[in-house]
Formats: sequence, C-alpha cells, structure tokens
Amino acid sequence: MSEPSLVVVDVAGADDATALPFQQLLADRWATAKAEHTTRDAGKPGVRLSCYLDLRQPTDLTAASADAAPVSAAASQ
Repeated sequence: MSEPSLVVVDVAGADDATALPFQQLLADRWATAKAEHTTRDAGKPGVRLSCYLDLRQPTDLTAASADAAPVSAAASQ
C-alpha cells in the first residue's frame, strides 16, 4: 500500500467457515474493506480471500478487547 498503516491481508483457510470468521475478527478490530466471498484455486485444497485494513482507524476497542481471548500464554503477558 502507498501509506503507512494500510495493510492487505491474504487469508488462506480450509473452508469458508474458517476464513470468513477470521476476516470478521479483523473487521471487529480495525476499519476493514471485507471480501464478500472466498475463492478457490483449481486443484488445490482450501479457500482464499483478501481484505484491506486501515490500522489508523480502530473500531470500538473496548468491545473487541472484552471478547478477545489471548492467542497464547506469551500473548497475554
């Protein structure tokens, strides 16, 4: 991207039930241009999607932080 804090996130998942909720977690945290659907590469397992984040524009962090669980013990320190 041409400006700092603008990020393209490419997501690869086993299926829509994995990739789309992950994208929603990102959208709950930052201003996001979400993908409407996933794509499949012929002959390859899984799905892919791309979404665009603006890290300068957080959404309501209070609600997102209350619902978020740490990814690992190291992340909670």
